[in-house]
Amino acid sequence: MRITLLALGSRGDVQPFVPLGTALQARGHRVRVASFAAHARLFDNAGVDYHVIGGDAQQLVTLAADGLLTGTLNPITAFLALRRSFARLADQIGRDLSTPELRDSDLIINQLPGGLYGADLAEHLRIPCVAIGVLPLSQTRTWPMLAFPRWPARLPGYNPLSYRIAEGLVWILFGGAINRWRTRTLGLRPLPASDPFKARRRSPMVYGFSPHVIARPADWGDSIAITGWWLPRWPGWTPPDRLRKFVEDGQAPIYIGFGSMPVRDPERLTATLIEGVRRSGRRAVLNAGWAGLGGALPPEMLAIDEAPFDWLFPRTAAVIHHGGSGTVGYGLTCGRPTQIVAFGFDQFFWGERIHSLGVGPAPIAIHQLTPTALAGAIDRLMSDPAQRERATALGQKLSAEDGIASAVDHIERFAGSPSSA
Repeated sequence: MRITLLALGSRGDVQPFVPLGTALQARGHRVRVASFAAHARLFDNAGVDYHVIGGDAQQLVTLAADGLLTGTLNPITAFLALRRSFARLADQIGRDLSTPELRDSDLIINQLPGGLYGADLAEHLRIPCVAIGVLPLSQTRTWPMLAFPRWPARLPGYNPLSYRIAEGLVWILFGGAINRWRTRTLGLRPLPASDPFKARRRSPMVYGFSPHVIARPADWGDSIAITGWWLPRWPGWTPPDRLRKFVEDGQAPIYIGFGSMPVRDPERLTATLIEGVRRSGRRAVLNAGWAGLGGALPPEMLAIDEAPFDWLFPRTAAVIHHGGSGTVGYGLTCGRPTQIVAFGFDQFFWGERIHSLGVGPAPIAIHQLTPTALAGAIDRLMSDPAQRERATALGQKLSAEDGIASAVDHIERFAGSPSSA
């Protein structure tokens, strides 16, 4: 098949397409990834074609974090600003997905939550569309939509209703641009505002996380698959001397990093991390991330711009991060006790799962992170042998999974199913 993968999001959203695209190509398919220019270098050695989509994902994440997540802006003002920015990006994506080279596809793989365009493009081309994601976004009675409060879950009908409300909010952000693209470029009918996601709910869905961490809800049908994580591996990567020497010199360090999460005051957060690590008496590797953390650090801390987690995490004693799905997968697969410092959306969900599995403390909200809280979290990560044993056992289970091969199997099966067209 000629497969087009739509990957529209942060680095963490896009990175799973590296092993997935490579595995599909190895099965004999011709693979093209459509994503932002900033992510192109991730695919330098993947052997897949790359189609650049205009737009700046980092700017959108920064706007969302600055207004909706941190609460520094009036929520209505932040939401309207986010809607305007999303609309501009959505129009740009629509133009870039309308190029002739994407029209030779036999299958669209549509990445969620960012990729809203795959179903429309597939409808226009009359080809199958398979949705994939690394967050549990399909409607279920078992839990509410991610980022929705969990305490009303005891109320009848609350959990399913939370998904419909979330769809409504997404449609407010993207609906105008999607319907403009459908009608003006693709020649399709506009989606009805009353239930624009009706057809999308019937699309096959493949999830890249483990059932050992998130058990399959009883009300998910056969068109939804859970495969295990899709974690890129970088076996040929060579660490810089300063990183290699730091990791090998003394006790195993703690990893601290917040990925694509922007921070309003990086200097203040860096100071909090420095003092918390100092009080803990441990060493730490600090990932600068999109927040740009770092600067002048004490000898017991080292700042890095990036390092493959499959190299770094096995050399750490524990990991502290924002709770992005991919980072969760790496930390747990490496058997490391994990502390989530959550900014919003799905991150509290992952933090609660980690705590309930007994492989890490309860999540900490980013605005509650103080030197005392960080030092206490590090102490809890390092002082509980039973927690470490559970983390090691879970890591062994996750390491035995082949989520990528399972995902390719399901994608091929769904692509050949009449229900996927």
